Amino acid sequence: MPSSAMLLFEDETIIPLFPGLRRGWSRKGEQALVPISGKNARRVLFGAIDMRTEHRIVAPYRNMGQVSFQQFLRLLRQRYRARATWMLLDGAGCHKTPTSLQVAQELQITLITLPKQCPELNAMDHLWRALKADVSANFQYPNIDQHAMAAEKYILALSNKEALTKASILSGNFWLKTFLK
Repeated sequence: MPSSAMLLFEDETIIPLFPGLRRGWSRKGEQALVPISGKNARRVLFGAIDMRTEHRIVAPYRNMGQVSFQQFLRLLRQRYRARATWMLLDGAGCHKTPTSLQVAQELQITLITLPKQCPELNAMDHLWRALKADVSANFQYPNIDQHAMAAEKYILALSNKEALTKASILSGNFWLKTFLK
């Protein structure tokens, strides 16, 4: 892999309109109130973080299908132009379809599949966890598009150090630590 190449972690997360219920404060003996609309919708956020430059890209889509993944690959190529791009990702079905593999090849994006059931290896997965705790928990947004926009802004507004910390890339136990040197 060339030293000038982008090394991205990619992952998707579902953002539901219903808030995730987490711990919250309330008076002793009283239950905390989390008003909800009774309606539900969802968006899928596709995201990538470059472990060397800390650059992040997040884009909302209506579903997690192969067409959305292929659109995200095109967005990455548009943003990173001709730079060599390597992407670490999980084995989601949309990543492995023949059409997705063909699009990645045409765009010269090298896909590297992480081992099954190892989300701890994907730095983007760690960012999603922080997002859901800080932005999505215990709060009902007026509509799904506002929720998706708030989620996207959260990830992009993190300082580089915050993003690397939340993504566990700065951890002493980060599995690719020696690769960063």
